[in-house]
Amino acid sequence: MARWLLFCLLLASPAYALDPGEALVDPVLETRARALSQELRCMVCQNQSIDDSDAPLAKDLRVFVRARLLAGDSDVDIRAAVVERYGEFALFRPRIAPHTMVLWAMPLLILLCGGFFAWRLVGKTARQNTSTPPQ
Repeated sequence: MARWLLFCLLLASPAYALDPGEALVDPVLETRARALSQELRCMVCQNQSIDDSDAPLAKDLRVFVRARLLAGDSDVDIRAAVVERYGEFALFRPRIAPHTMVLWAMPLLILLCGGFFAWRLVGKTARQNTSTPPQ
């Protein structure tokens, strides 16, 4: 029974696409690289981070991130370089900027529009119920 449970846990655990040759020797830099890789979207898979994807483009991005870390770039500089190459879509959490305000405001606008239509519908129904004479 324990072997079966272990087997199921191994199947359910996340598989990382990082090749052993890609890993940095410095554990601090490698931790930063893994954190950045979790924030960047694979442009091929689109619903996976580059850390989880085994697509060739994701591997190139992981190598790019590690090369920039070795060059001494900050996390902000690396994110900016990736956005410059691939656009805001490469970030799982797009930045709040003037050109992304519609993206961030859309849930609120949808909620307000839905509330307005619900209010109008309830008001219309209430007026119809009060205006009908009793029989």
